[in-house]
Amino acid sequence: MHRYIKGARSERELINTLYEKEYSVMRSAGSGVNSLSPDIIAFKSGKGFAFECKAWNKDRLAIEPDKFEVLKKWESNTGMDTMIAWRMNGKGWFFIKLDEMKKTDKSYSVTKRVALEINRRIGFMPGLDDTQ
Repeated sequence: MHRYIKGARSERELINTLYEKEYSVMRSAGSGVNSLSPDIIAFKSGKGFAFECKAWNKDRLAIEPDKFEVLKKWESNTGMDTMIAWRMNGKGWFFIKLDEMKKTDKSYSVTKRVALEINRRIGFMPGLDDTQ
């Protein structure tokens, strides 16, 4: 239950940041249970983003192949940029495009080092800056 509470709290944090910057934001109820949609969808001025949120304090973040394929299909069907939003303790949010994930035998993953090198922060979205 602790992991769910931490994840939900992190999702609400990202939702509030987006809302404060005048994005229209939705949190998908039960997204972690049914795996049919990303956790958060945000819209502004005709541009949409979809996020699968993870609050992981490890050196690697992994997504199960089934969930990854759902996210890829979502991106293809909607035309929305669909990303992994990784909240790292003490560092904030980092955004990883699905194509930046590496396929392994059991999952799709990205290391903390690679996420830090990519360094895609909240400011990549129109109307937001990295001070959040």
